[in-house]
Amino acid sequence: MKSIIYLFFIATFIGCNFENRNQKSSTNLEYQNTALNDSLASCSPRIIMRNTENGLVLLNESQKHELNKNSKKLNPDLPIVGLLMYDDVLTTELTAPMDVFTKLTEDGKQLFNVITIAESYDFIVSEEGLKMFPDYTLANSPKLDILIVPSAYDMFLQVKNQNLVDFIKSQNNNTEYTVSNCAGATLIGESGIADGKKIVTWIGGGKDLQKNYPNLKVQDDGNISFVEDGKFLSSNGNLASYISYLELLEKLTSKEHRKFVESYLYLDRLQNWNK
Repeated sequence: MKSIIYLFFIATFIGCNFENRNQKSSTNLEYQNTALNDSLASCSPRIIMRNTENGLVLLNESQKHELNKNSKKLNPDLPIVGLLMYDDVLTTELTAPMDVFTKLTEDGKQLFNVITIAESYDFIVSEEGLKMFPDYTLANSPKLDILIVPSAYDMFLQVKNQNLVDFIKSQNNNTEYTVSNCAGATLIGESGIADGKKIVTWIGGGKDLQKNYPNLKVQDDGNISFVEDGKFLSSNGNLASYISYLELLEKLTSKEHRKFVESYLYLDRLQNWNK
């Protein structure tokens, strides 16, 4: 079985090299961040290495086409919450909004469409090793009412990925709220959509964020966990992400529904566990 898997990846790698044989060889990050319309996106050396290391199988173009045709069905009467996904994303910054926005009302009604979005139909491996697959891609994502930008410990690849930055800019024209957590604030800064607005990032990251994006009003992350300025919400990230989402949930629904969701999450147990 191991031999078959090994041969599969060798064949995939050779196939990618064959299709790219007339292209100039490059190892820089701009090459690895392949354009959305590039049919050879899954031939990225980084993607091949990541999938090999994690025992994942690359999708062929036919499979991707089928996925594109059969995207997750949405309720047209409900707002759409879109969660960006990328390599090494922090797991809790995806599970937190899912926890909060997928909960039904006390009488069993759905309130939101919650979808995940990645650059392409490919497996995403989180910082903690969770393997995930997106509902939509940057290219076929619907217009979002709420955009959520999570973080990775190292945001270099994401900030240099113009596809992600352009997506955030474009979707921000549609959103009622745009939310960042932890180092996701760097993508907000790179996009320029929140210039002149207050924002907070991970504890210890504010100085660099302010230096790199002087038009942001970066808040004291040592004392502030959550910031709201107009349509922009931000937090320190990780478990502090729940603050952003519960605050936003209350704005979009009611205090009563927020309390119901908090009870569903046993939040009181977490708050009081060490007392």
